[in-house]
Amino acid sequence: MNALTLADFDYALPQRLIAQAPLSQRSASRLLNAGGKSLLDQRITDLPSLLKSGDLLVLNDSRVMHARLQGAKATGGQVEVLVERIVSGNEVLAQVRASKSLKTGSRLILEGLLDVEVLGREGEFYHLRLPGDALETIEAHGRLPLPPYIARAAVAPDETRYQTVYARETGSVAAPTAGLHFDEDLLAKVRAHGVAIVYVTLHVGAGTFQPVRTQTLAEHHMHTERYIISSATAEAIAATKARGGRVIAVGTTSLRALESAATDNGVKVGAGETAIFITPGFEFQVVDALLTNFHLPKSTLLMLVSAFAGVKEIRTAYRHAIEQGYRFFSYGDAMWLTRKTSP
Repeated sequence: MNALTLADFDYALPQRLIAQAPLSQRSASRLLNAGGKSLLDQRITDLPSLLKSGDLLVLNDSRVMHARLQGAKATGGQVEVLVERIVSGNEVLAQVRASKSLKTGSRLILEGLLDVEVLGREGEFYHLRLPGDALETIEAHGRLPLPPYIARAAVAPDETRYQTVYARETGSVAAPTAGLHFDEDLLAKVRAHGVAIVYVTLHVGAGTFQPVRTQTLAEHHMHTERYIISSATAEAIAATKARGGRVIAVGTTSLRALESAATDNGVKVGAGETAIFITPGFEFQVVDALLTNFHLPKSTLLMLVSAFAGVKEIRTAYRHAIEQGYRFFSYGDAMWLTRKTSP
């Protein structure tokens, strides 16, 4: 096979298929089963039938911050701030949209009352100091940040529907969207099927929405995200592998955390930073199957699922999904994939 380029991960998507709002029920989504020899159109409620007793389901329990804040420079001029991560007690890294670059030492007035100091620049982000505890301030005054392809502002129902039902560790800029399909009833049915559920935490950064812009994939610089893997999760993975069960990642974020922490003996316990860029040819060590949503053209996540299930297989599946009117992206439908083990 010739070396893959950016063009190999492009596709045309009708605008009407980009889901702009969640369905009335979390578990009402469709599920494209691309894990077998032929594509099957199913429902997310069919997921338990795809699982086997002894399998392990790994969920990302990160919670979306109220990371978007509006305001102005102290000298005038509107700004929009999107917090990327909390650095310390009252300091954050953030994207800032403004008419001109911000100077170190300048001040912003956000949401009409927050006096914020610009401490400097770190790559694409500004280092900001908030007037109080960063997380408390953001949660009290900020707004839920919906993805750029959702052409509306967040409304009240998004406060629950753009969070998973098991979200508990606040720190993401975007939801781990494969988990949005689960309600308590579906989780109970998974457990009743003899499948254990464990958690990792990976805080999703805004870079997840950024397309790759270099034609040669190796020239792309991946964004960094924080993750945590507990000893209980690592032990459950080791036990699952030992008994011949499958490790099933719910979402590319769970997969990224697990493969970033992979060792010869399982997964490493603790916190870490990952800039892992998974493209075709990557050797997966932990994850055997993947539940995921549909991903943006030319995105690192489309490359990831192509590495996992096969480039041709993903192209065929996406073509089928478009023809059958599946809903795409964060509030869209899901896919079931198994790891390709042969060329």
